Amino acid sequence: MMTFRRGLANVALPMSTVWLMNDIAEAKGRQELYTQQAPQMLNALREMAMVESVESSNRIEGVTVEPGRLRPLVLGDSRPRDRSEEEIQGYRNALNRIHAASADLLMTPATWRDLHRTIQEGDGDAGKYKGIDNDIIEFRPGHPPRVRFQTLRRELVPAAVEETCLLYRHAIDQQHVPDIVAVACLVFDFLCIHPFRDGNGRVSRLLTVLGLYHHGIEVGRYISLERLIEESTEDYYAVLQASSAHWHEGKHDLLPWLNYFLTIIRRAYAQFEQRAGEVKSPRGSKTALVENAIMNLQSAFSVAEITRACPGVSLDLIRRVLKDLQKSGRAECLGRGRNAQWRKLGTT
Repeated sequence: MMTFRRGLANVALPMSTVWLMNDIAEAKGRQELYTQQAPQMLNALREMAMVESVESSNRIEGVTVEPGRLRPLVLGDSRPRDRSEEEIQGYRNALNRIHAASADLLMTPATWRDLHRTIQEGDGDAGKYKGIDNDIIEFRPGHPPRVRFQTLRRELVPAAVEETCLLYRHAIDQQHVPDIVAVACLVFDFLCIHPFRDGNGRVSRLLTVLGLYHHGIEVGRYISLERLIEESTEDYYAVLQASSAHWHEGKHDLLPWLNYFLTIIRRAYAQFEQRAGEVKSPRGSKTALVENAIMNLQSAFSVAEITRACPGVSLDLIRRVLKDLQKSGRAECLGRGRNAQWRKLGTT
């Protein structure tokens, strides 16, 4: 809200920010070339990104499940056994909707509430704006808690959300603000408004993926943006603190957040091109697919799990790859028969 209110059309961006935007634009231009190659590997990347996104986005908020339960909850039909597992599946359901039908999910208050309802299903306030004020509190060992950021008061939230969505569209359509800058501003203002009692961080990451999809940036389908954010959590909170200062007065500095946001996307494209580029040639692509799937399974896994992760790859090839890994000391078989478990040793 406050970022859009002050106007973005005439904001001067430093050259370092422009370079980041140019790098992303060039990677976006190459995106289709990579997605037309090695569909089996890309399917494995999609599944990997889904698992990592669900795990990381929830883990940032302190929601975790047993390692062996994660893939069945995200990629299978396993029924949740407790509240944490319900939240894992809720995020999966929301992300699946975005992957499948982003064009039908317009950037509106109704979509914000609907995504929150999906990830918080079962809570009494799922899909509802906060009923109490919820400032962001910082807890530090050996220090008393302190208010890191005072979010928007609850009675102001409905109008602020409506205004933010309207000004976002106006910035793109009328002010011709670069799409990716507008998405970064939208997510940032969402975090400052903090419209829900709980789940704001997770919804912000869903809005990031959705907003980027709307403008043709689909790297989040193959590389988990949520994982990249989790890997840089300290930077994430540091730039939020730096950029949110004086937000209520509209005198805040967006640049730390914008550069961080752009860096995450550029990093995702770099990882995507590296992984997709490894299988440009059809020769050996299925072997690479199997090895990649094994790398992203739990330390102990079965042949059946690899088969599900590698559609179109023969059982004979999977067994041959496992034997090669066993000979090279990178995997070992823990039993006998078709249901025997395997274990990774070191890096595959």
